[in-house]
Amino acid sequence: MNTVVITGCTVADGRAAEGASPVTDAAILVQDDRIADVGPRRDVLGRSSPDATRIDLGGAYVTPGLVNMHTHLSLSLPGTAGDQVKDLNPYELALYMADGARRTLHCGVTTVRCVAEKDHADFALRRAIDAGRVPGPRVFTAGRALVCTGGHGHEGTDTLECDGVDGLRRGARAQIKAGADLIKVMISGGIAGRHEAIDTPQLFADEMAAVIDTAHAWGRKVTAHAGPAAVIAQAVELGLDCVEHGYQLTPEVAALMAARGTALVPTLLVTRCKEFFDELGVPEWMQCRSLGAGPAHLESFAAAVAAGVEVLLGSDMPPYWSFEGTNATVRELEHMAEVIGPARALYAATLGPARWLRADADLGTVEPGRYADLIAMDEDPLASASAFRGVRWVMKGGQVVRAEAAAGGRRHA
Repeated sequence: MNTVVITGCTVADGRAAEGASPVTDAAILVQDDRIADVGPRRDVLGRSSPDATRIDLGGAYVTPGLVNMHTHLSLSLPGTAGDQVKDLNPYELALYMADGARRTLHCGVTTVRCVAEKDHADFALRRAIDAGRVPGPRVFTAGRALVCTGGHGHEGTDTLECDGVDGLRRGARAQIKAGADLIKVMISGGIAGRHEAIDTPQLFADEMAAVIDTAHAWGRKVTAHAGPAAVIAQAVELGLDCVEHGYQLTPEVAALMAARGTALVPTLLVTRCKEFFDELGVPEWMQCRSLGAGPAHLESFAAAVAAGVEVLLGSDMPPYWSFEGTNATVRELEHMAEVIGPARALYAATLGPARWLRADADLGTVEPGRYADLIAMDEDPLASASAFRGVRWVMKGGQVVRAEAAAGGRRHA
């Protein structure tokens, strides 16, 4: 058994949003890929073997690894950079996604939820990561997103066009057959569709019900790309588990979501990322639609928070992408924290997603029995979400995958 003792740290996790206090002068005992013990340093050291490998983090703050709930490792938006991704052959695409997975892990994102990837390459990537052949985060994936003929995202191989009740049922079952952990469905237009608007309804009620009922029968949750309040309300009434974006929520629909337990992944970045769009050569029509939706998008998020909707971290932009002085995951978390505060932001990036994924027995907190997916930084994440800009140490499953010197100087791991 590989045994590691981590010291020189303060441990904090998403339970702080529920009243738990961080553990100062803490130690974490890791055995193989799991946390075996955590608590005050003196207590943990007294219960651990003297032969255990020691890692001193030099006063860092340790949290669980981040969970990004809206990830596209094969993203190809309209524009020159997106066209280059679309032109990759299957072998090049696999390598491109593997590189993105490695970058994502090094950012401190130890788990992702993929919500539409090209050609089912996400399943091959997940197998390679699980087998240890490729470094990357834990992958939960929807496979290809379901979309009506000509609907949002229909141009790419990361979606599957389906129509009618029978077509949508077959589409959902096809993703489950491939190994999907959840189902993603496009129920409205969005910002990246040339011939649609954000508020264009794209599925009828019986089609939405077919997806939701089929997925639930197979024990899978359903998340929906959705913008307008009326469409979201209809889907929530039918049992939808999660909304992506929610550009045009109203207080009434937010209250309905809260009452039904429907979560929101707001992806605030996608309506405030002109620098990213310019870098990718995104056309003017899409930039105008996206950036123009920004004020209402932020109002919708505030309405959801006020109503008590469970809000979860998801960047939509590739999670590792360098943006505004940090990576896309952290920048999204900073935007969220401006409304919900740093403690709730930490919850939205760790324990909240783990619970939605039904993986909180394994992920989301620094507790015995959970995977040793841990990250360290020098600033306090309960004081500011910007602390995550300074992630300098990453462990996944008991293995250190990134280790940099503390701000004061010496390397600790």
